[in-house]
Amino acid sequence: MSQKTELIPLNQELVNFITPIGLEIKRNSLAIGENTGRVYGIVKYPPKVEMGWLSRITNIPNTVVSIGFRPVDNSMLISAISKSITQQRGIADSAKDPLTRQRADKAADDSEKIMLQIDREGETVGLMSVSIMPLIKDEKEFAKQCRKVLSSLGVLKCKGRVMANVQKESLMNMYPTYPLNKKVGDVLERVVPMSTLVGGFPFASSGFNDGKGYYFAKDMNDSLVIVDMWKRGGDRTNSNFVVTGVAGVGKSTVVKHIALSELMKGTKVIFIDVEREYKDMTYAVGGDWINAGGGSGGKLNPLQIRPVPQDEEYETEKLYKDEGFGINPLALHMKTLDVFFNLYISSLTDMHKAILKKSLVELYGKFGITWTTDINLLKPTDFPVFSDLYELIENKASDEKESEIYTELALLLYDIAQGADSFLWNGHTTVNPQSKCICLDTYDLQSSSDSIKRTQYFNLLTWAWEQMSKDRTERVLLIGDEAYMLVDPHVPQSLIFLRNVEKRSRKYEAALGIIFHSVVDVLDSSVKMYGQALLDIPCMKILMGTDGRNLQDTAELYNLTDAETELLAAKKRGHALFFIGSKRLHINFDIPKYKFEYMGKSGGR
Repeated sequence: MSQKTELIPLNQELVNFITPIGLEIKRNSLAIGENTGRVYGIVKYPPKVEMGWLSRITNIPNTVVSIGFRPVDNSMLISAISKSITQQRGIADSAKDPLTRQRADKAADDSEKIMLQIDREGETVGLMSVSIMPLIKDEKEFAKQCRKVLSSLGVLKCKGRVMANVQKESLMNMYPTYPLNKKVGDVLERVVPMSTLVGGFPFASSGFNDGKGYYFAKDMNDSLVIVDMWKRGGDRTNSNFVVTGVAGVGKSTVVKHIALSELMKGTKVIFIDVEREYKDMTYAVGGDWINAGGGSGGKLNPLQIRPVPQDEEYETEKLYKDEGFGINPLALHMKTLDVFFNLYISSLTDMHKAILKKSLVELYGKFGITWTTDINLLKPTDFPVFSDLYELIENKASDEKESEIYTELALLLYDIAQGADSFLWNGHTTVNPQSKCICLDTYDLQSSSDSIKRTQYFNLLTWAWEQMSKDRTERVLLIGDEAYMLVDPHVPQSLIFLRNVEKRSRKYEAALGIIFHSVVDVLDSSVKMYGQALLDIPCMKILMGTDGRNLQDTAELYNLTDAETELLAAKKRGHALFFIGSKRLHINFDIPKYKFEYMGKSGGR
């Protein structure tokens, strides 16, 4: 009694999906749809290879690679190798040319090592075949890509050849559904030890693990990347990180992912939030959200002197290099105020600045604050505010001597003391959060001028640095989004301040994370001297999708390979090139679902 066999119905949608629009087979090339391809085969391998050597072949951009391996009988191979050794020794003994003799001896020695590995150590051997096909639309680029394939093989001391007259069979061989074609196998198969094959695959050594820390991402082989941001030693001298990428590639999601992981480890996290993207998350974790854009949520008085952190090295490395000697809190704060007023009123003349400094010293004196005052003993209400400074200068303007310059200065300071900007800066400091998560929200500054944005951003950074440096045992992570706000070619001191915070944070168990849309902002010739350091200093760099001039500058700055450049050009959401010390990884931020419940509705979803 015969049993009827049921045929599986044809899945026409799948057939249409995998079938190319058109296929033309030529002697030395293929036309697959709109793409041109050419199958090469590796016919010669070097005597010795390094760990992961095949990754340098599989990572050539715009190529498809097929690797096959078929085990063979060890005894037959040992016999063949033994004959080869005898032959090479004979060539070496009879050769008159020193180069020929040297090459024959080397080949015989390598063969003896392989035979020893197979015979005594039980090494499995087999026939390996490797074919590689460049596939690209542009014909000019195709010729360039073919040369790149051959040169890459040459660097590895491999020899490649075009699979002439068997392009069809070679293409079929590249599909995993086809067995090895005999014609192709006769050309490509070479005997190699199993260890050479396994050690050559790019996934032979994958993932990254600091030994402690938290789940960060996955690499391209789905292996875990475990990172401890605070690990120091070797090529990791700090805990700073930088994130770059165009809008929409997932920068905010990545930053929130890192921040949540650090909060779970007990790190104090401070956000400077320009786009109000971190408000929901701050509330979700029980943090303090502060409206630093002029609302009633909080105020930071720029005239409040902040304590100077005492270095163990007797302050030999200062926040500013040219501060001079014997810097005390008031003297250092005068330097900070100099930057503050330059950012706020860029039109100040040298005379205005001189009079302003003189007035500030006099104002602090009226409040009992001198060069020797212990700032740590004072409360926020013990410091002057801008209305006090305005009143002092206005009174000076009534005097006949130098009345004109005081009158001009009073007019310039009117807004910050009594006008629209007084809501931002005129008042005592009311911010004193005790939470482990603090969000300084500057969203309400969106309609303000660039000078006001930069000034407040700088004011917040100086306050944040006080939080980072006041306790050497507390881990503090400051995250500055939209860091381009600090880029001002006319007032580079804000970039200098940020750069020096990155340099000094390693002494205080602190770290700075900055986010840029474009590296072009900080690589402009007018600010490159300081801005490039913000991209170079961090030991952790997360480069996400980008394009155009920004992609060119990023590739040049970090000396990216073609494959790394193509990764960024693809702008695939959630994917990034991750630098940690000297190691580079292509990672995918596969973030656990529970974290999205804390991230809120504003950005980063």
